[in-house]
Amino acid sequence: MASPFVELEVGERIVKLTNPDKVLFPKARKTKLDLAEYYIAVGEGIVRALYERPTQLRRFPDGVTGEVIYQKRVPKHHPDWVETARVTFPSGRHADELCVTELAQVVWAANLAVVDFHPWPSRRRDTEHPDELRIDIDPQPGTTFKDAKRVAALVHGVLDEIGYTGWPKTSGNRGVHVFCRIEPEWEFPVVRRAALAFAREIERRLPKKVTTAWWKEERGKRVFIDYNQNARDRTVASAYSVRGRSDATVSAPVTWDELPDVATEDFTMATMPERFARVGDLHAGIDDAVCDLRVLLEWVEREEAEGVGEAPYPPNFPKMPGEPPRVQPSRARKPE
Repeated sequence: MASPFVELEVGERIVKLTNPDKVLFPKARKTKLDLAEYYIAVGEGIVRALYERPTQLRRFPDGVTGEVIYQKRVPKHHPDWVETARVTFPSGRHADELCVTELAQVVWAANLAVVDFHPWPSRRRDTEHPDELRIDIDPQPGTTFKDAKRVAALVHGVLDEIGYTGWPKTSGNRGVHVFCRIEPEWEFPVVRRAALAFAREIERRLPKKVTTAWWKEERGKRVFIDYNQNARDRTVASAYSVRGRSDATVSAPVTWDELPDVATEDFTMATMPERFARVGDLHAGIDDAVCDLRVLLEWVEREEAEGVGEAPYPPNFPKMPGEPPRVQPSRARKPE
């Protein structure tokens, strides 16, 4: 028996949605059709967030309480209007990832039970040169979203000091993301090193509350600023992306003024469409606010002159130039 389906008119496309009544979010009682209609409601925002970026997909074919499939490659059989961007890996292999240029492509992905969209910080025309620096404020065990918001306030202040415009959003889970546009003139290791220097400045100003320690055993009850989210092939959820939680929270752009008073659970598939209709896309001006990475590269030079160098990369990366030993401190061989 053929699966039930509906056809949705999305721009100039007709997108077929199979099993529209399948429940993907049990607690929120939201279906695949609800997911597709949500992305249509915030269409301008989600397309801007994903536009021309290679995008990794998190699929939940059995709903968000089931197994998650991390998918980089677009299925071989897809409509000819679904665009892709080719990215390569150190192994020499490559992947043709989803590259959104219109809303119908997002809805097509929703039909595959794609809940989370994780775009690269670079565009298809030059995947090796990011145009976005990402500040990932991640509460650790013993800290809260409230702590993350306090750290974000300091991040905002420091960005103002150096003439940067930061665009905050809730992560849709426990943390806060702040994105800054940059010129796509530097490769990933340079951008990541600049993000590390910025994170260390926040740590210096608030050492009891903030850490840049890569090893969890060294972080304590502090908020971690994950500089490695700027490493190549690392991604975070886009603005307006739904998250894989039963309550269907959303990674929501917010203003700096409202950030202190918001909660992650304020922004869901149920509440965001009305908010979007009322306030529009709060990140609408992001592409016009390009920041000068050379400011942070001067911080990198200062650190290097003071003998403060690199920090560990994620474990799946090859050994990187200048990187300290990538070994958990408690397992490091003690000198005899």
